[in-house]
Amino acid sequence: MRITLEVAKALLEAAEKKARELGLAEDIAIVDEGGNLIAFHRMDHARLAGIDIAQNKAWTSVALKMPTANLAQAAQPGGPSYGINTTNQGRIVILGGGIPLMKDGMVYGGIGASGATSAQDIEVVNAAVQLYERMHPAMNARIGSISSYR
Repeated sequence: MRITLEVAKALLEAAEKKARELGLAEDIAIVDEGGNLIAFHRMDHARLAGIDIAQNKAWTSVALKMPTANLAQAAQPGGPSYGINTTNQGRIVILGGGIPLMKDGMVYGGIGASGATSAQDIEVVNAAVQLYERMHPAMNARIGSISSYR
């Protein structure tokens, strides 16, 4: 399912709702299948450094077709992907909190969040991923309020 601006807005809303439940101030980014930014949301009091981190987490998840958390162990010294975070002009993020948006094995975009621990960032993006997985392709035309998709 293509990531339109309306889909991205619904996903941002789901992620922000989860962040608020957890008492977090997050930077949240949604990218398309090419890693291009579709939408970005910086919650009040979210860290400035998290802007680039969230966008790069989303980009990394699309570019490598996997959650960024999967890179953490492999990128450690002695690991098979050691140094990967120094490639692609430093855009590769090995911290958890970036997840590709997939349907039927195809990557349609990605979401990244930054502002807390990797585990908390993962919780925030998972709320949006779960919503995306529940969306029907016909909803791509007009999303409306996410409350009708819960």
